[in-house]
Amino acid sequence: MSFQHTYVVIMAGGVGTRFWPFSRQTYPKQFHDVLGIGRTMLQMTFDRLADICPPENVYIVTSQEYYALTKQQLPQLSDHQILLEPSRRNTAPCIGYACYKIAARDPEANIIVTPADHLILKEKEFTDRVKVALQATAESDILVTLGITPTRPDTGYGYIQFDGLAEKEVKRVKTFTEKPHLELAQAFLESGDYVWNAGIFVWNARSIRKAFESYLPELHTVFERLEKDYYTEQEVLELLEIYPLCQSISIDNGVMEKAQNVHVVLSDIGWSDLGTWKSLYEVSEKDENDNVIDGHIVTHNTTGSIIKTPKERLVVVEGLSDYIVAEFDNVLLICPKDKEQKVKEFVSDASKRGAHFV
Repeated sequence: MSFQHTYVVIMAGGVGTRFWPFSRQTYPKQFHDVLGIGRTMLQMTFDRLADICPPENVYIVTSQEYYALTKQQLPQLSDHQILLEPSRRNTAPCIGYACYKIAARDPEANIIVTPADHLILKEKEFTDRVKVALQATAESDILVTLGITPTRPDTGYGYIQFDGLAEKEVKRVKTFTEKPHLELAQAFLESGDYVWNAGIFVWNARSIRKAFESYLPELHTVFERLEKDYYTEQEVLELLEIYPLCQSISIDNGVMEKAQNVHVVLSDIGWSDLGTWKSLYEVSEKDENDNVIDGHIVTHNTTGSIIKTPKERLVVVEGLSDYIVAEFDNVLLICPKDKEQKVKEFVSDASKRGAHFV
């Protein structure tokens, strides 16, 4: 199939608080080289779609304050490809804005939507799965999501139930379930017809516009009103005025859970949303003591820990087991791995000491 009508929307506007002190208001997780490999999460996301979509068809939606970071990390993008939200309004307005802008240029557009800060270890498999979805959305007006084969009863992810009877690769979705409790997650895992919701979507411009018109009519009106201004200087001015009035709602709540034409492509792609320090620990290479080390670090009697500190500082760690040690921009976090859910509390405490700490 031809990919000249293929476009990518990368959502890069979140802050990722659970990755504090690395992820900060002024420098969120997607702009960091989280894995210590010389590419940031945003750059890795851009790279993995290079075989599917030409660079001029990639659009980044981010916050106004991250324009410089985006431009610095992806200098090949022109300004009209960097969409700046005047305020955070969850994923539905962000996706709507990008898809309507793309549709104004190319009504035949076939669009992939992906977060900027997820890890995908099996990149070739990812490419194959996305191409299956693109083929389906090129042929029919359906909304497709990638469903990740679950490896454990995780309560931190949303789940998608699919119709397991059909042999087709693109399966009809029956239900969406927000983060379930442990017993329910266990039951989902055992049933075999549930997958994790990765928040990666594929659809054509027609079908997503129809979906907004049906289920989010107010947003449809806003982005249709902008039609004459897309790709002009007027776009930013209009957006400043109307974007803050947009309803703050996720694409899952606003569209996917309501639409009747939702399908899923089952995907075993080595996916993690890298939402927490523990998830980074799990996917990273360990040394002989099961430590994940990134920095100028000497360890003694230390096991099962993740230590990520500035390269120019020598850090010596003695006697820690299953800890997070993370330092960035004058903030040092030392915390047991199993207490990482308290990071949001720490951020709240830090904000009282000064805005520059968060």
